Parts: sequence; structure tokens; C-alpha cells
Amino acid sequence: MGGWAIAVHGGAGVDPNLPKERQEEAKRLLTRCLDIGISALRSNLPAIDVVELVVRELETDPLFNSGRGSALTENGTVEMEASIMDGPKRRCGAVSGLTTVKNPVSLARLVMEKSPHSYLAFSGAEEFAKKQGVELVGNEYFITEDNVGMLKLAKEANSILFDYRIPAIGTCGAGAAMDSPLQMNGLPISVYAPETVGCVVVDKEGRCAAATSTGGLMNKMMGRIGDSPLIGSGTYACDLCGVSCTGEGEAIIRSTLAREVAAVMEYKGLNLHEAVDYVIKNRLDEGKAGLIAVSKNGEVACGFNTTGMFRGCATEDGFMEVGVW
Repeated sequence: MGGWAIAVHGGAGVDPNLPKERQEEAKRLLTRCLDIGISALRSNLPAIDVVELVVRELETDPLFNSGRGSALTENGTVEMEASIMDGPKRRCGAVSGLTTVKNPVSLARLVMEKSPHSYLAFSGAEEFAKKQGVELVGNEYFITEDNVGMLKLAKEANSILFDYRIPAIGTCGAGAAMDSPLQMNGLPISVYAPETVGCVVVDKEGRCAAATSTGGLMNKMMGRIGDSPLIGSGTYACDLCGVSCTGEGEAIIRSTLAREVAAVMEYKGLNLHEAVDYVIKNRLDEGKAGLIAVSKNGEVACGFNTTGMFRGCATEDGFMEVGVW
């Protein structure tokens, strides 16, 4: 066992012209979340508690696309989704179609621990939230002025709006830009980066956990469900590793990206870094995405094939890094 490790992300796909001020704001938020996680790990909290704690912080801050600050549907409302998974015994919980739950990741955990199910959605998830006594707010709480403006742009372009997307190949780094046209399920779309958030942790006992939360795509169809709440696609944890993904949800779903990391570690005998590199290069087809991962041995890794990914990681031996490109 190599000690605890933590990684956090705020989405893959970053505008290469993103103002420096916005980059620094994102780095400060990621650093704050890492500090929260590190403090919790030093206090011996289990991995599952730490990922929930960190993702709640990300959901509460409107900077990224989860909780407050979520992307808007075609009707100008918010429909959020989240999932959480505990590596030991592979327990999991997921929710979709939330409109009033302040912290979707915590409801996902309640689904895991307080219901006989793994996944609740829409009115059923909202009713479960009321019964569990979680904090509820009006849908307007989640809507920001920036996202109202982005929805207007999307409607003017008559397209799903992904904030940013100029793809490039990279694993914890960026490569040369590509100008291939963007498609989703064979249909052209505009530009990319939904800025989903996630956290993965391995604690000092070697227990892995992962959590992911998002508002989805800007101008998405009502009822659309992406990869974030889907166990094995956007989120996965087992006795080997914990993984949280971000990016083009339909591509992540098709590739069962998060589970793939664990699978190639188990069946190909790859270490964490090799596994992350392999799935980013070989499992996304033409899709664009990124992920963060930790292993039971205290390793931490990230990979992405977009121009950048908002990310940060830290390990018990004192290593800490926050990056965008």
C-alpha cells in the first residue's frame, strides 16, 4: 500500500483562449477542494466520505457545471445528475433528472445506503430526496447569468452548445490541435466542454472511491441522461482503482470508459498510468474525453484527448499539482 491519494477534476475540454483570470479562478477552486480532501484524509476519513465532501464543495460553487451553475436544458431549466461508488464490495448510487436537490452527490449516496436500489431518476428521485430530508432549493438557485447567456447563444446557433472544444491528444498534458468536425452519434454539434466535476480517492487503508456530478449539456433535450450517473461509464470504483470521467458523454457511455480502466488493469496486468493511457488512446474512437484515477497502491493519474482538463491531484508523500493544459 502506497498511502492515500486524491484527484479532482472540473471538466475536460478547455477553450485555448480562456482568459487567464478564469484559469486562475479554476485553479484556486481546485486547490481549495484538494485541501479539503487532504485534511479529511489526514483525519482518517474513509475514501467514500472524502469524495462526497469534495464533490459537494464543487456543486456549491457556480464555477463549474454541477449543482449551482449547471448547464441549462432547451427549456432553460436545470436537470442534474450524479453518481458515487465505494470500491469495497462495489456499492454504488446514482441519480438523474434532479431539479431541486442542492447537492446531487449526497442524494446519490443516500440511494446507495438508504434504498434497495442503485439508481433513481426524475420524480422518483425527487420524492426520495424529500423523504430523506435533504436540502431542497428552487430551480432558480442553480441558474447563473453566464449560463442564461450561453443558452441564448446555443439557441441562436440551433445546436447543443459545448462551451469549448478544440481537440488535442494528451495524457496529463496537451498535444497538437486537430480541426476535424465535431459529431455526437454521427450528428454535427458545435463546440465542447461541459465541465462536469468529479473526485477519486484512495485512503490509507487502500480503499478506493469515486464520485461524479454534472448539469449535462447546454441546450440538451429534456430528459437527456449522460455518462456521469452511469456506473461503469462516468464513474467506477473497485478493489483496484477509482475513476471519474468527463467529456463527450455519449462517447464515454459507448466505451464504458471508467470500467475499462479497471478492466485493463485486471485482465492486461497494466499499472494505473498504463491503463489510463491505453483507454484514452484506444477506447474513445473519435470521442473526446478525460478522466482522473487512483489505484489501491496510492498511485494517481489523469488522461485526456482534449486541449485541456481542469484537474488537481495530491498524494500522501507531499506531491500536489493543479493544472489546466
